[in-house]
Amino acid sequence: VQLQASGGGLVQPGGSLRLSCVASGFSLDYYAIGWFRQAPGKEREFVAAVIWSGVRKSYADSVKGRFTISRDNAKDTVFLQMNSVKPEDTAVYYCVADDHPYWSGTSPPTYWGQGTLVTVSS
Repeated sequence: VQLQASGGGLVQPGGSLRLSCVASGFSLDYYAIGWFRQAPGKEREFVAAVIWSGVRKSYADSVKGRFTISRDNAKDTVFLQMNSVKPEDTAVYYCVADDHPYWSGTSPPTYWGQGTLVTVSS
């Protein structure tokens, strides 16, 4: 089971970035998937999650209205569209998956991928 995240980089405040995560070794069809992040010197925190069908999504208050999570089950891929980014969004972003198809980010996920660094700076 592997989750490969990509799309991180340097972006200016107010800009946009889209992260992607591809699963290999298993199908994401019946897994809830999501994103966590860890800023320098801080603990990992939940960012967003989407249930197996894509119908229900959950977001941290800090990103609501700015970030959008989506999934493409046919391609075993999850996306995080980040708009109106702020310097406090700077962090390593981790793609995650959970065995429970209705997981909404309120408990530690089953699987963690490697992270991709997002830096918001002018």
